[in-house]
Amino acid sequence: MKNLKLFTLAALAVTFLASCSSVRVISDYDKQADFNAYKSYAFYKTGIDKAQISDLDKKRILRAIDSELSSRGMVKSEQPDVLISIFTKERERVDVYNNNFGWGWGYGGFYNPWVWGPGWGWGWGSNVSTRTEGSLYIDVIDAKNKELVWQGRGVGTLNNTSNVEKKEERIREFVNQILERYPPGHELASN
Repeated sequence: MKNLKLFTLAALAVTFLASCSSVRVISDYDKQADFNAYKSYAFYKTGIDKAQISDLDKKRILRAIDSELSSRGMVKSEQPDVLISIFTKERERVDVYNNNFGWGWGYGGFYNPWVWGPGWGWGWGSNVSTRTEGSLYIDVIDAKNKELVWQGRGVGTLNNTSNVEKKEERIREFVNQILERYPPGHELASN
């Protein structure tokens, strides 16, 4: 019985940690766009310069996008078919977990004259945690018409870490999961 409780607790912890690290992705696109005609790309500097993140993180995102698009046969060009832009947002997320059972230490006597002095007890309570949640938008703009034809957004917990390798890995994960949906229908063909 004790092993079953420990196993259940461990399984819940792994599930919670896995859900915290995932990236939730949504995408939208122009049904009139001919995505098969888009073979080359360039980065849209005007849009990228407006992204409110460090220049180092911008470089990391652009390298990850470059890698993903290159792996699909698209080439960087001075005369591109599409322009790629990015936009970022971040916010603090507060999670409250109620009805946590626990043990604690307390001091009795004021409300209960029969118990005076320190002691241990149990009760119900709440845990509050905060985390930074970020959104990365990747826009694909038709270079000829200057119109947005596809947008992907990834939302997930940011790893506030000074470890550069972990930061780069998290950025690649965001970009990879967003671009899995580009071009529209691609995600169905790859599954």
